[in-house]
Amino acid sequence: MVDIPPKPWPTGLVEQPEPLVRRILAPNPSPYTFTGTQTYVVGNAGEVAVIDPGPDDEDHIRAILDCIGDDRLIAIMCTHTHRDHSPAATPLAERTGAPVVGCAPLVLSSVEPRADEAFDPTYAPDRVLEDGEAMIGRGWTLRAVHTPGHTSNHLCFALEESGALFTGDHVMGWSTSVVIPPDGDMGDYMKSLAKLQARDDRVYYSAHGAPIDKPRQLVRGMIGHRRQREGQILRLLGEGAKAIEEMVALMYKGLDPRLTGAAGMSVKAHLLDLERRGQVGRSEDIWQTTR
Repeated sequence: MVDIPPKPWPTGLVEQPEPLVRRILAPNPSPYTFTGTQTYVVGNAGEVAVIDPGPDDEDHIRAILDCIGDDRLIAIMCTHTHRDHSPAATPLAERTGAPVVGCAPLVLSSVEPRADEAFDPTYAPDRVLEDGEAMIGRGWTLRAVHTPGHTSNHLCFALEESGALFTGDHVMGWSTSVVIPPDGDMGDYMKSLAKLQARDDRVYYSAHGAPIDKPRQLVRGMIGHRRQREGQILRLLGEGAKAIEEMVALMYKGLDPRLTGAAGMSVKAHLLDLERRGQVGRSEDIWQTTR
């Protein structure tokens, strides 16, 4: 488990990492969200967009509105629909008249253990951006980059004027992204990482954690980490058929017991991907290699 840094955190304060970007930390710290969700306000020439407005929290919404000030909000943009990212979109739209633009709506219920937030049932976009489509304001362009894996509807947004990429939960500045079936898909996630690896973005601004100033290096490490996990699973199953619980106990030595369920879902995501590729199979809850 990654330790959350000691308080004080800059909750509700406006920070400006670069001329076109301002950042506001929401008051929703948790094991899922680190110190909280970071909402971004893009633009400074009279027209702005908000990326990942965060939870429906009055103090946070007021902080966003104060940051916008007299500028015109022309888009409320969401990377995906987990409850720490999109619920403030509706009340912010009601107060400003701005459209909600970005990812497609998605709501799934699950009884499986999670290591992230559940889905937001209130999200209702006015415009869904396809891969490569842009939202354009005065002096800025935000282009959608479809990055499924963490969720099937996940988008990143590329700020073309500065080379920044807003990565939501796909690549974060504090932890690896969780991939939880049935909507999270490890095969899609790996393809999306490869897609980002092929880009030349200067910096990543994620929804949680510090800016990532060596993005391609980090993505390369993330791809390597996932491949190591896959190889570990195949080696364990090469020794004999096993249930997921057995694999978690062998793979995650010293894991906080509260995280064993989430670790099991990550292993399951790898297994489902390997199964599609014909490398493993299962009989009820017991997995084995097919070679």
